[in-house]
Amino acid sequence: MVKENSTIRTTSPTGSGVDLDSLKQTDRKTVMVIDDEPDTITLLKQIFIHNGFNVSGALSGKEALRKLVEVNPSIIILDLLMPEMDGMETLAEIHKISSVPVIILSAVDQKEEIVKALRSGTDDFVTKPFNNDEVIARVNSVLRRVEKTAAITSLTFPEVNLTIDMKTYEVNYKGKKIQLTGKMFEVLIILAKSAPKVVNYQELAESVWGENSTSVRNRLKYLVYLLRKEFLNIDPDFDIIQNIDRLGYKLVVNFE
Repeated sequence: MVKENSTIRTTSPTGSGVDLDSLKQTDRKTVMVIDDEPDTITLLKQIFIHNGFNVSGALSGKEALRKLVEVNPSIIILDLLMPEMDGMETLAEIHKISSVPVIILSAVDQKEEIVKALRSGTDDFVTKPFNNDEVIARVNSVLRRVEKTAAITSLTFPEVNLTIDMKTYEVNYKGKKIQLTGKMFEVLIILAKSAPKVVNYQELAESVWGENSTSVRNRLKYLVYLLRKEFLNIDPDFDIIQNIDRLGYKLVVNFE
């Protein structure tokens, strides 16, 4: 019990502590906002935070692709009119590595463009200027719909006895677990989602590093070498990742 005349210490020499209970966010959804206008991202962050969401921003499509695996958003808000990589290009790249739902939020209001975006796999379309409550309502509506369809969180290839858990980042191959770094896991996920098709070098480089320079190609080559070694350590007689000369890499998930 604190005496009436006593002083409660509010600071300490080692810095302030935090209430860990206040940091628990197990039920919070995460929104990623992709827009080249910083003010729009700031505004949307305030709106989503106020409505109980976690939120992350990206000022370009390339930045968003770099952050996608790390942030693992529940839903993406995507602008169409962005330099370097526009919204439709960004959407196509997102779909190559993730099934996360996407809502277009754009000043473009031509019917043809809206229809084009919806046909390209977006889940909804909201025009700027937007109403705060409408944006939240649209996001909640899409999330409810996605939850009903039970989004896939793992990829399983029974013929080669491979399971990749995208939620826990665990890889199980022929009954043994493989521990991968973040970049290695990103490459594996891209190959797995495209399997058994070949993924070209440029696509892998741009998806994982956001660029396709010579140095990035060399990093990709070395990273795939390390990735293949992890699998070959378990089964040295079967190379599950194949290099298709002058084209790219593919994950071998069935036997022809």
